[in-house]
Amino acid sequence: MKRPHVLKRLIPSSLTGQIALLVALALFVAQAINFGLILRERRMLRFEQVTAPAITRVVDAAERIRDGRFRDPPDGRKARLRLEPTNPIPAGLRSKPEVEEGIRLSLAEAGIPVGRIITGVRKLSATDPRFARMNAMRAERLKRLGGEMIVAVELPGKGWLVLTSAWPRSDVDIIWRLILQTLIIYGVVLVPVLWVGARVNRPLRSLADAARGFSPGAAPAPIEERGPGDVRAVIAAHNLMRSRVTAMLDEKDQMLGAIGHDLRTPLAALRVRIESVDDEEDRARMADTIDEMNRTLDDILSLARLGRPSEQPTETDLSALIDAVVDDFRDLGAQVEYEDGHRLTRRIRPSLMRRALRNLIENAIKYGGGAEVTLSHDASGVRIEVADRGPGIPPEQIAAVFDPFTRLDPSRNRTTGGVGLGLTLARAIVREAGGDITLANRDGGGLCATITLPGR
Repeated sequence: MKRPHVLKRLIPSSLTGQIALLVALALFVAQAINFGLILRERRMLRFEQVTAPAITRVVDAAERIRDGRFRDPPDGRKARLRLEPTNPIPAGLRSKPEVEEGIRLSLAEAGIPVGRIITGVRKLSATDPRFARMNAMRAERLKRLGGEMIVAVELPGKGWLVLTSAWPRSDVDIIWRLILQTLIIYGVVLVPVLWVGARVNRPLRSLADAARGFSPGAAPAPIEERGPGDVRAVIAAHNLMRSRVTAMLDEKDQMLGAIGHDLRTPLAALRVRIESVDDEEDRARMADTIDEMNRTLDDILSLARLGRPSEQPTETDLSALIDAVVDDFRDLGAQVEYEDGHRLTRRIRPSLMRRALRNLIENAIKYGGGAEVTLSHDASGVRIEVADRGPGIPPEQIAAVFDPFTRLDPSRNRTTGGVGLGLTLARAIVREAGGDITLANRDGGGLCATITLPGR
């Protein structure tokens, strides 16, 4: 069951690596077929030029011995085909079973009874002293082939028929030559393939980095168009898309600015007009409604513009930022406790982070009557916790409260009013800074909202 995962880890993830692997596998298969064909052809040639003639000569000599027509050389020389009283093949030589079987079958067809058939192959050195006593052509042939085969056939009652014949080198030599040939082919083919792959991969990697690092607030610097034609076309399309997206976002910002201006103007006019209302209670309710509409408008516009903030990130003392927000709530009479931590600086957008923290503290005050804020850090990063002793949130609804316009309190009364954008905006701000917000119910009741910012 784990094999697919193992194979997936072995397969390169880059385009260049996958192309090189595919070419290497194709070359391996082609060379394996080539190996098989060459070895098969070599063995057939060896059979035709060496094995078959040796079998024929042994059978012919055995027939002549049977008929009494075989004669040893008169001068006592050790001939290539001779009759000896004992087996002359020393132990330890590599035998050739296919030759032994061929000789046995051929002698059986000729009706010649035989005993044991033994073969042995040994290598020949170019300095072998026997070459000096041989015919020059035969010595050269033996040197070229590099070995000789000795065949000994036991003829009952007559001795051992011995044949010495040239034998080519083992297949190991040609296998090593083919392996060397394959390595050379790999070098000749894979180096250009890797070069072409790198030529394609570099602009694609630049394109991926640019797409991954695209920021709506940054100027759309075009990517250099390089590489093959298809890759250049993709880069050109990406540059055009970035320009269009930036233009659309600029248009959206202009539209949001116009909407904010068009809505705030009548709200301001309404705020002035309610001063003419005689009933103080009605006037207060109208003022609260206008204030809530302004806050809702601010939240909606802030959330819509979050991808393109005008504020630049700066090195900010988180402890001082939290202390300032907590002091603002204390000035309004809210019960907010802050356990001052060590001085921790992070590169953030302070106004946005202040807005996120304020939203969390407001929720804690609305639903829990007060807030407990702590700042801490460890190896994983910075943690800002805003806790309360309110009713908490049902576990199955914790994820849902981050959705826009989601409120767990359906009453929408003045105390817990709002349209459900506070947590949505806070999480968007923190995620834009590279962190996240999590919610968890506390032991003994209440909720703890934790802002986690990455370490340096």
